[in-house]
Amino acid sequence: MLKNILNLGDAAVYCDFGEKVNQEINTNVINYFNNIKDKNIDGITNITPSYNKLVISFDLEITNYSKVKKIIENLEIKEKYENSKKTVAIPICCEGTLKLDHERLEKLLKIKFDKILDIFFSKEYFCYMTGFIAGMPFLGDLNEKLHINRLDTPRVKVPKGSIGLTEQFCNIYTYESPGGWNIIGNTPLEIFNKKNQKEPALINPGDKVRFKQITKKEYDKSIS
Repeated sequence: MLKNILNLGDAAVYCDFGEKVNQEINTNVINYFNNIKDKNIDGITNITPSYNKLVISFDLEITNYSKVKKIIENLEIKEKYENSKKTVAIPICCEGTLKLDHERLEKLLKIKFDKILDIFFSKEYFCYMTGFIAGMPFLGDLNEKLHINRLDTPRVKVPKGSIGLTEQFCNIYTYESPGGWNIIGNTPLEIFNKKNQKEPALINPGDKVRFKQITKKEYDKSIS
């Protein structure tokens, strides 16, 4: 549950749900996020959930830290938003030049790449948050055998659709961008569509993701 509410600069509050990163804590974060968003509280301008924190920004001309803190403390939190969650199937090709870091993964994990893929594709993942670049989902929890540090030197450009691994998480690059995650493959699927103003993100916090391996031929057909 919510452990503390702290001032974050002049126009934001920081809701702390603890130091651990797991689905139970993140579900509480998402619960607060959804409940506060649905309340349409006067003066609140933005709500940003993360693994175990929630940042709430507000307009100082309308409200202040003390008022926002009191509102949050007195919120009657509804039960979990189970109906809003979904499972998303994401196709990935892990062949050729799309598996940018397969040699590094094999070397540091001391596992053959085929076995790495078996482990990676064997489970369902949970979306803890989106961010860094628009719609980028941060997904857990990787099998401990696949936990790996970031690249020593981040890439200047990571191709759009790349799937990266770092520590207990994997992510999907929704746009070409700099990045230091270990790239295992690439998806032809559009994960974030800015033209869809109502629901631009395919994956949202609380959703579950199941990856499906596809061949390079299937990948090329999907993007043609």
